[in-house]
Amino acid sequence: MVHPVPRAPKRNPLPPALGTQAVPAAPAAASQLPTVEEISAGGVVVEKHDGGLRVAIIARINRGGRLEWCLPKGHPEGEESYAEAAVREIEEETGIAGDVLAPLGSIDYWFTVSGHRVHKTVHHFLLRATGGFLTIENDPDHEAVDVAWVPVADLGRKLSFPNERRITDLARDLLPAYF
Repeated sequence: MVHPVPRAPKRNPLPPALGTQAVPAAPAAASQLPTVEEISAGGVVVEKHDGGLRVAIIARINRGGRLEWCLPKGHPEGEESYAEAAVREIEEETGIAGDVLAPLGSIDYWFTVSGHRVHKTVHHFLLRATGGFLTIENDPDHEAVDVAWVPVADLGRKLSFPNERRITDLARDLLPAYF
């Protein structure tokens, strides 16, 4: 005896009539969501202070409403190189101007927002502070809610993300060559 193979019902390509309620589709799995590639640049801006070294970092409120301390970073604009974008973004978000001393490498990570996956790559640089004062008032996106100088030795305890702690470990290894 042959059993008929059940078939999926045909879908009506027309929108539901007024006054009827459409059943929402099941959420798509992360791998089925469209992917957006994002690039940012930022880094570790270092200043000599009272015989030691300190780094300017910023605080942001994450999508869950928690405070996260992180390295300043942002998207390149126009024809900016990653190094030029890092210098500009660090100054906008911290108020501290700096000169690039060395590249520190890149990190990448994934997150999901507004129905799409984001693959973000951040290019980091080591910078020497050349002037300015701590402020978040010049941040055009108003992402930073606080800014602070943190002694190099305390960065591991202050930064929220392990990948940024690894970047600051690389910076710490290079510091004797520059300071």
